[in-house]
Amino acid sequence: AIGYSGAEVDVNKIDVAFKSPKGEIAVCKNGAGIPFSEGKAKEILLEPEIEILVELNSGKYSSCAWGCDLTYDYVKINGDYRT
Repeated sequence: AIGYSGAEVDVNKIDVAFKSPKGEIAVCKNGAGIPFSEGKAKEILLEPEIEILVELNSGKYSSCAWGCDLTYDYVKINGDYRT
């Protein structure tokens, strides 16, 4: 989604983390995947609501987007592979 936004983004600066009441876990730093505990990630991602935190690290502005009701097929397709 970030790559299709039309904004100029330096992918080498992007950080990504997941957050829920069970905690927060970083999965990407400076545009690259980083080692993380899959057990902790699973605990966080099994919560009914999670936050996907994306830091572009390239300006002073911020934004928030909400999403819900991802279909079973969407989750299955996007969750069945690793890159």
